[in-house]
Amino acid sequence: MSDVVGSAPLQRAALTPTLSKQCVGFMIGSALFALGSALALGDWAPASTSNLCYFVGAWFFTAAGLAQLLLSGAVTVRVPYGRGTMVRAEWLAAATQSLGTLLFNVSTTAALDAKTVASQKHFVWSPDAGGSVAFLVSGVLAIVAYNHIKDAWNPRDRQWWSTQINLAGCVAFGISAVGAYIGPGGDSLNNDVANIGTLVGAVCFFLASLIVLPGRERGRVAHS
Repeated sequence: MSDVVGSAPLQRAALTPTLSKQCVGFMIGSALFALGSALALGDWAPASTSNLCYFVGAWFFTAAGLAQLLLSGAVTVRVPYGRGTMVRAEWLAAATQSLGTLLFNVSTTAALDAKTVASQKHFVWSPDAGGSVAFLVSGVLAIVAYNHIKDAWNPRDRQWWSTQINLAGCVAFGISAVGAYIGPGGDSLNNDVANIGTLVGAVCFFLASLIVLPGRERGRVAHS
């Protein structure tokens, strides 16, 4: 009985969203996407290996996106105009990105078993493109949310760098989706563009999370 009671706090701690869990989740997912695209670029492994990297990485993206949404705060805020309330840009950015991660789950899962051109278009490329658009929208909204509370030009702030690099990653993912468009013959429009876009975007997302990972600033102070 005591073991069961004692495990409850550990379970709550494991399920409680934190900024650290969010950052680590995005970093692991990004690393797996970068690995998958690098393997594809160098022809170092079969496509199934890259697809498996994307599949696992997408689940880390989804977990991190959910944590970000739960940490984003209230949905609305009071304003002295209109109906008196409006949806917060920070929450909307997190919600849009979370939707994007779910679409990536669909596309990466389908990619493991897609055999026909039709299935590749509808179940792999379409949700992948939708996820990329959602990420791009979320990246812009994150910039808007940041500008609401801080200066638009603030390179001394780690959060500023994180939002800028995150947007660059979203743009790269969008370019990747264009390159991954599947033609009538079943071939991608440009595999190199698709893989390089994914690689660049993944590296950007990794850095964007690493910059704001809690504890990094304390670590630098302790070693100075």
